[in-house]
Amino acid sequence: MAMRRQPTPNLKFEKALQQQGCLAVAGVDEAGRGAWAGPVVAAAVVLPFLNRYYGINDSKLLTPLQREEILHKIYKIAVDISIGIVDVAEIDTIGIGRATYLAMRRAINNLHAQPQYILVDGFKVGFAEIPSQGIIDGDRKSVSIAAASIVAKVARDRIMAELHVLSPEYGFIAHKGYGTEQHQRMIKCCGVGEWHRRSYQPIKDQIKATANLEIPC
Repeated sequence: MAMRRQPTPNLKFEKALQQQGCLAVAGVDEAGRGAWAGPVVAAAVVLPFLNRYYGINDSKLLTPLQREEILHKIYKIAVDISIGIVDVAEIDTIGIGRATYLAMRRAINNLHAQPQYILVDGFKVGFAEIPSQGIIDGDRKSVSIAAASIVAKVARDRIMAELHVLSPEYGFIAHKGYGTEQHQRMIKCCGVGEWHRRSYQPIKDQIKATANLEIPC
């Protein structure tokens, strides 16, 4: 029995909005919401209304090399691209939900011109002055959201590579701050570092477990 081919993002949502007179539609997505360390990064991408976009897909379905290659294509064809970053200190202060919204808000505000409509991956996130629509699994349905997912993912991966240089003991280059077995071992070995989200329960648990102990690394 042949395997069903995974659908790729298309222009259904964008073209429907174009028919309503929206000529600047921004796709918005985030990267790093579930990580234990590092920032949450959002991207906003406005694409021209072309017939097809070859290779643009959900960033999670692409290899790092594919993401880098497609990123260059996105920057060549995009009308506008911007990024919003919320660091660990802000995440711990306001919580990851509000931090994710703030990253998206910053990405939208950093666009050169305000879009007429916003397509967001996941549930609807309200932007008072701009109409928006949340699309569940939007990075697999909308080309604009898929492009934003790639931009956000690559931007965050590059930040985590920089943090790896500053704190190589945690192996950020490999797991990008997510709660992998390797990352958990490194935290147990070296303790919680400055790039970890101390508001997250696994990090809280580790801080509690190692309280008043000197942990050699």
